[in-house]
Amino acid sequence: MSHPPLSGRILPGSMVGGQPATLGVMGGGQLGRMFVHAAQRMGYFTAVLDPDAASPAGLVSHHHIQTAYLDEQGLAQLMQRCAAITTEFENVPAPALFTLGAHRPVAPGADAVAIAQDRAQEKAHFTRCGVPVAPNAVIETPEQLTAVQDDLLPGILKTARMGYDGKGQVRVKTRSELAAAWDALKHVPCVLEKMLPLAAECSVIVARGWDGQMVNFPVQRNLHREGILAVTEVFEGNVPPALAAQAIAATKSIAEGLRYVGVLCVEFFILQDGSLVVNEMAPRPHNSGHYSIDACDHSQFDLQVRTLAGLPLVQPRLHSPSIMLNLLGDIWLAFQDAPPWDQVLALPGTHLHLYGKLKASQGRKMGHLNITGPTVDEVRVTALAAASILGIEPF
Repeated sequence: MSHPPLSGRILPGSMVGGQPATLGVMGGGQLGRMFVHAAQRMGYFTAVLDPDAASPAGLVSHHHIQTAYLDEQGLAQLMQRCAAITTEFENVPAPALFTLGAHRPVAPGADAVAIAQDRAQEKAHFTRCGVPVAPNAVIETPEQLTAVQDDLLPGILKTARMGYDGKGQVRVKTRSELAAAWDALKHVPCVLEKMLPLAAECSVIVARGWDGQMVNFPVQRNLHREGILAVTEVFEGNVPPALAAQAIAATKSIAEGLRYVGVLCVEFFILQDGSLVVNEMAPRPHNSGHYSIDACDHSQFDLQVRTLAGLPLVQPRLHSPSIMLNLLGDIWLAFQDAPPWDQVLALPGTHLHLYGKLKASQGRKMGHLNITGPTVDEVRVTALAAASILGIEPF
């Protein structure tokens, strides 16, 4: 491992090196904000490194170090303040995590994050772990483009690095479309994936500690629209039990193969023949796990805090069926002001989470709405009513 492992536990409310126990996070978006809330609720001080003065996590943290991710003084300040450090998005530069990891426990480690930052490396790791992937080809040179097998078309050309929420992806049906797409992507390294007949999508979140202990959340059934998660449904039987067990086992295998520490999400495709194929992983809490804040006795952010601080992990329990609706900036643009939250919150079992972002734009994640209830049917009725009020397409 590139980082020193945690020696002993960082207990909430304790003193470390003469200052209150402080947990740090690289990145100040909504995932960092929810991590900060979970850490503070447990009694930790927090520090966020993010260049944006109005970053959602920076606004609520004890310390906001407002520098670039590779700024040496900023990294030194983060190390000085923090007993351990995590990250809230996978595109934090891996060299910054290597620098931090030489001096402080960092979870997840730079090596795991670096693999998640590169689709080609990621697919190679999945294959090493025995987890099925879609047929694919790496394209880094004109020769590799020419050598692409015909049976990979139609497919999706994805940039190997820096893609998220459907960005850096082009659907291609023919060899000429593939060549044009690679030209449009400026010949950066890419992975071409064969398009498969999908029945559904799902994801699994695990948390793995420094000692190798691992727990998992239930399988999350997901609906994406235009490459962005729209709806997550979590309840017993949301996917067939055998498939759920297979997805959980595959996710644990992927985490174990990385000797991962922290919260890891792995996304899967369920094919029309009932088989499972891995799509990608996120070395952090995940949009599809936000329901856990209101529907589980421990959220994904609680477990992110526990893994980082070396606290015991307990298997999270889903106490209510749940549906999560992603709230994109499109809703704000449609209402030209604050949406009618009073109408939404009049519905039973609704839990509103807004991220403190000051400007709405199309496709921007502004918050999420969790709906919980005693039965799946009641939760679905409420979720559809909330979607109708907000102008979200029914599901």
